[in-house]
Amino acid sequence: MSSELAALPAPVGAGVFNVYTGAAAGTVIPTAAQLGLEPPRFCAECGRRMIVQVRPTGWWAKCSRHGHVDSTDLDTQR
Repeated sequence: MSSELAALPAPVGAGVFNVYTGAAAGTVIPTAAQLGLEPPRFCAECGRRMIVQVRPTGWWAKCSRHGHVDSTDLDTQR
């Protein structure tokens, strides 16, 4: 990743926990998540369950400790 691009927000960035299962990082990612059909449900930093709102145009997720992330923010980093 180039230094010009901002790092992913803590709730979905590279962390200790799998954002789809809450298990330790490096575990199997569910098929629906691999296909892009599932939003992240757990914070990558702390493993806490996040508040997630799915809408027709995307989703947003909020960790009580690490903040808010929106799918539209991540689209600009692709």
